[in-house]
Amino acid sequence: MALPVLSSSAVKFRRVLAHFPQELSLAFAYGSGVFRQAGASAEHGETNMLDFVFAVDDAVTWHMTNLLKNRSHYSFLKFFGPKKISTIQRYGAGIYYNTLVPCNGRMIKYGVISTDALIEDLFHWKTLYVAGRLQKPVKILAQNENSKLQAALVSNLKSAVTAAFLMLPESFSEEDLYMQIAGLSYSGDFRMIIGEDKSKVQNIVKPNVAHFQKLYSTILQDCPQVVYKHHLGRLEASIDKSPEGQFTQLMALPKTLQQKITALVNPPGKNRDVEEILLQVAHDPDCGFVVHQGISGIVRSSSIVQSAKTILTAGAKKSVTYSLKKLLKMTKGGFKKTS
Repeated sequence: MALPVLSSSAVKFRRVLAHFPQELSLAFAYGSGVFRQAGASAEHGETNMLDFVFAVDDAVTWHMTNLLKNRSHYSFLKFFGPKKISTIQRYGAGIYYNTLVPCNGRMIKYGVISTDALIEDLFHWKTLYVAGRLQKPVKILAQNENSKLQAALVSNLKSAVTAAFLMLPESFSEEDLYMQIAGLSYSGDFRMIIGEDKSKVQNIVKPNVAHFQKLYSTILQDCPQVVYKHHLGRLEASIDKSPEGQFTQLMALPKTLQQKITALVNPPGKNRDVEEILLQVAHDPDCGFVVHQGISGIVRSSSIVQSAKTILTAGAKKSVTYSLKKLLKMTKGGFKKTS
């Protein structure tokens, strides 16, 4: 199954891509500059910062070439060279961001992640940082023939559906499912307390249900617990909430999430294997809550370290500017809800 490439014109994004070294295993654009969000005008989407992620096989070589082409994009870290930049990239979520970069008349932000780190996150949810972005609609701009990466992209979507099933009630709507999936990577993210619009998940999903359908339709059609009436644009689901059904789903979760759940449930000093603990969780009426707590634990730690890295990778001035823009966006969202 190929990851769907969304069909609307990507010319302006590809023009941005032309400014960078082309040795990319995957490049995609995401966020409010790409997909309309609820409460935002069409003009707002045309002025929002454009967000990109570039996956590269050799981070040191890529940064070395990019420093020659786009030295001004980097903070003071450029003086330490590509090896040091690549070392810093590996901390937190394994991604290095240059932000508030002027390009083709727009402000852009781009993150660089190694292909291996991306594959690990997609398969195992080590940080759920870039994997979380790829659980929501993105605009794929470049993708090479890496079969392991392709398998990892599909695995990440399947894992998102499985985790959502565990946290949802027995019956739910298609929009409920996408809301749950879109919220996975925000669970436990401290930026949702200060820095992000509280209705962000709803704003992402409501105007973009068709894009979510394109992303998940094949997986849902192959899922025995779901009747997916694609021609009616409707999903009918009845999830097996028996201990046996939940255990099967828990065993299909990514490795890091299983480990987080195990650490939450297993008392210190007790040496039980993962399968035994997940069987206990499957019998727990609060199984969905335990899964949510596990996801929050993954996201919390990676988001804190990644945000702290921003001071280094963006520099103090850009960090303050970027944070103020986020706070302003959050405040505007709050005013809209109360007005």
